[in-house]
Amino acid sequence: MSAITAPFRRTYLYLQRQAHENPVIFYSCVIGAIGPVMAITVPPIRERLGYKPAEMIPATYPIPNRPRRPTQGYEDP
Repeated sequence: MSAITAPFRRTYLYLQRQAHENPVIFYSCVIGAIGPVMAITVPPIRERLGYKPAEMIPATYPIPNRPRRPTQGYEDP
Protein backbone atom coordinates (compact mmCIF):
# COMPACT_ATOMS: atom_id res chain seq x y z
CA MET A 1 0.00 0.00 0.00
CA SER A 2 2.89 2.32 0.68
CA ALA A 3 4.15 1.91 -2.90
CA ILE A 4 0.91 3.39 -4.27
CA THR A 5 0.98 6.55 -2.15
CA ALA A 6 4.77 7.11 -2.23
CA PRO A 7 4.83 9.35 -5.33
CA PHE A 8 2.09 11.56 -3.89
CA ARG A 9 3.88 11.79 -0.55
CA ARG A 10 7.16 12.67 -2.25
CA THR A 11 5.42 15.30 -4.37
CA TYR A 12 3.85 16.84 -1.28
CA LEU A 13 7.18 16.90 0.53
CA TYR A 14 8.86 18.48 -2.51
CA LEU A 15 6.18 21.19 -2.74
CA GLN A 16 6.42 21.82 0.98
CA ARG A 17 10.19 22.21 0.73
CA GLN A 18 9.85 24.57 -2.25
CA ALA A 19 7.31 26.67 -0.35
CA HIS A 20 9.86 27.15 2.42
CA GLU A 21 12.97 27.62 0.28
CA ASN A 22 11.51 29.58 -2.69
CA PRO A 23 8.16 31.02 -1.57
CA VAL A 24 7.96 33.63 -4.33
CA ILE A 25 8.36 31.10 -7.12
CA PHE A 26 6.11 28.55 -5.43
CA TYR A 27 3.20 30.91 -4.78
CA SER A 28 3.47 32.54 -8.19
CA CYS A 29 3.09 29.07 -9.73
CA VAL A 30 0.10 28.37 -7.48
CA ILE A 31 -1.61 31.63 -8.49
CA GLY A 32 -0.76 30.97 -12.14
CA ALA A 33 -2.37 27.53 -11.93
CA ILE A 34 -5.53 28.94 -10.33
CA GLY A 35 -6.09 31.46 -13.17
CA PRO A 36 -7.26 29.06 -15.92
CA VAL A 37 -9.40 27.14 -13.43
CA MET A 38 -11.16 30.36 -12.42
CA ALA A 39 -11.68 31.35 -16.07
CA ILE A 40 -13.69 28.16 -16.55
CA THR A 41 -15.59 28.04 -13.24
CA VAL A 42 -16.43 31.68 -12.41
CA PRO A 43 -18.75 32.63 -15.34
CA PRO A 44 -21.28 29.82 -14.72
CA ILE A 45 -21.30 30.62 -11.00
CA ARG A 46 -21.92 34.31 -11.72
CA GLU A 47 -24.84 33.42 -14.04
CA ARG A 48 -26.32 31.12 -11.40
CA LEU A 49 -26.15 33.94 -8.85
CA GLY A 50 -28.12 36.22 -11.18
CA TYR A 51 -25.40 38.38 -12.73
CA LYS A 52 -26.48 40.09 -15.91
CA PRO A 53 -23.84 41.76 -18.09
CA ALA A 54 -24.12 45.50 -18.66
CA GLU A 55 -25.35 46.89 -21.96
CA MET A 56 -22.74 47.50 -24.61
CA ILE A 57 -21.38 51.04 -24.80
CA PRO A 58 -22.37 52.75 -28.07
CA ALA A 59 -19.54 52.78 -30.58
CA THR A 60 -20.93 55.76 -32.56
CA TYR A 61 -22.58 59.03 -31.63
CA PRO A 62 -26.24 59.22 -32.74
CA ILE A 63 -26.79 61.83 -35.49
CA PRO A 64 -29.95 63.91 -34.98
CA ASN A 65 -32.73 63.75 -37.60
CA ARG A 66 -32.66 67.44 -38.59
CA PRO A 67 -30.72 69.59 -41.01
CA ARG A 68 -27.35 70.82 -39.83
CA ARG A 69 -27.08 74.52 -39.05
CA PRO A 70 -23.80 76.29 -39.70
CA THR A 71 -22.17 77.78 -36.62
CA GLN A 72 -22.19 81.53 -36.29
CA GLY A 73 -20.10 83.94 -34.25
CA TYR A 74 -16.75 82.17 -34.44
CA GLU A 75 -15.45 83.67 -37.67
CA ASP A 76 -11.99 85.24 -37.87
CA PRO A 77 -11.93 89.05 -38.36
